[in-house]
Amino acid sequence: TQYSFKEVFGTLVAQKQLFDAVAKPLVEDLIRGKNGLLFTYGVTGSGKTHTMTGSPGDGGLLPRCLAMIFNSIGPFQAKRFVFKLDDKNGVDVQSEVEALLERQRREALPVPKTPSGKRQLDPEFADMIDVQDHCRVEEVDEDNVYGVFVSYIEIYNNYIYDLLEEAPFESIKPKWNSCNTPVRNGDFVPPQSKILREDQNHNMYVTGCTEVEVKSTEEAFEVFWRAGQKKRRIANTQLNRESSRSHSVFIIKLAQAPLDADGDNVLQEKEQITLSQLSLVDLAGSERTNRTKAEGNRLREAGNINQSLMTLRTCIEVLRENQLYGTNKMVPYRDSKLTHLFKNYFDGEGKVRMIVCVNPKAEDYEESLQVMRFAEMTQEVEVARPVDRPLCGLTPGRRFRNQAFREELSRKLELRGGPIGAEPEEQSAAELFFQSLPPLPSCELLDINDDQTLPKLIEALEQRHKMRQMLAEEFAKNVLAFKTMLQEFDSSITSKENYIQGKLADKEKTITGQRAELERLEKKIKTLEYKV
Repeated sequence: TQYSFKEVFGTLVAQKQLFDAVAKPLVEDLIRGKNGLLFTYGVTGSGKTHTMTGSPGDGGLLPRCLAMIFNSIGPFQAKRFVFKLDDKNGVDVQSEVEALLERQRREALPVPKTPSGKRQLDPEFADMIDVQDHCRVEEVDEDNVYGVFVSYIEIYNNYIYDLLEEAPFESIKPKWNSCNTPVRNGDFVPPQSKILREDQNHNMYVTGCTEVEVKSTEEAFEVFWRAGQKKRRIANTQLNRESSRSHSVFIIKLAQAPLDADGDNVLQEKEQITLSQLSLVDLAGSERTNRTKAEGNRLREAGNINQSLMTLRTCIEVLRENQLYGTNKMVPYRDSKLTHLFKNYFDGEGKVRMIVCVNPKAEDYEESLQVMRFAEMTQEVEVARPVDRPLCGLTPGRRFRNQAFREELSRKLELRGGPIGAEPEEQSAAELFFQSLPPLPSCELLDINDDQTLPKLIEALEQRHKMRQMLAEEFAKNVLAFKTMLQEFDSSITSKENYIQGKLADKEKTITGQRAELERLEKKIKTLEYKV
């Protein structure tokens, strides 16, 4: 049987070749404000997780994507908490001062801090993210500031769980007592599954999902590895010793906002923020349960895995049919959490890429055929692309022009030895006072018989002391005069206030009398009308 694909990679292909061909265009789109989705799809044990995360010494697509993002936006990153994600899949921008206050408040809290890039890295994954080729996106908009947020979820038995949530995942296995029945563990609260919602732009998002702001490749991968990958559900089946029992979704969100006209601070306008997202999805393996010898929980997991992959196939088949024959069949996105979460991508909200992993084992022959047939068919689905959003109308290149101006200004200041334009008439009162005092003579005593230096110094100091006393007396007189003026002013204001209050009271009396007269006349009118 023959199948044709856009590109076929052999067994000896390097991770870098695969990344350059498949994921690099998605990262470029992410930085230009567009969304992207990358699937790894295939039979259990065909190398999907290996393709996504890589192996020691040779990082996979995920660490390479992170490295490329941070290599590109490194010098243009905003400080922590300048961008703040809200709980409705939107993003707000804060001023530098607000962000600083939030940083200080977070540091004061007794919570475990997110891993910092400066700390010693875990040797378990340190060489996975040591990507030497330093690839970056050309022509990054340097007049923007950027913030990167990551979240990590898994879809297990068609429920969505947040892998970055602070919860004791390990205790999900109940403890057994001597009677072979599970013991109630009052302290244990099982992880809550999350709900999918639609935001105001009709994008799907996971409610209450933990989103961590990261500032380096190391920090982002540490969040993925330590917090997420350790909790991901894997189990031993006969096809694979560490078989992924859930679809894992690692979401990288990139917020970017333009700088203000001065090129100093972020423009405080929510409408100008662009939020783009790259989702890296490691699908659970499709498998035949009679071959994996699954039973109990494993069997139910396999059923749910196959069901969600089946829904994915059905959605793509219906899309293809609609496009080929011009029909308008409803695409059953809601049948599975996996397809519901990525509904927008299939509707045209960004690029979708699928990497099909194939195992050449003879036993996987039938499953591989199904996978290839489905993957070949998905190529024929073309989704519409949305138009690019308009950019703000500020002058490009303002960040570096402003930096150059500041450097030139500080250089000029250093050359002149003081602030520019400081003329004598602009001197402060203190400077003028010190200049008016008689100058101090030389204080050097070079000769033991010198009987002139000290008397001269004493005379100068006495003159200064007299002047200081005169000035102090004059100052005290001025203060006293000012105080008297203030008191007079205060008493005149008080008398005026009293006079006005008296006048107001008279007016109030007059108004009250007139109101009483009005009421009397109105009653008289009514009486006369009645008589008439």
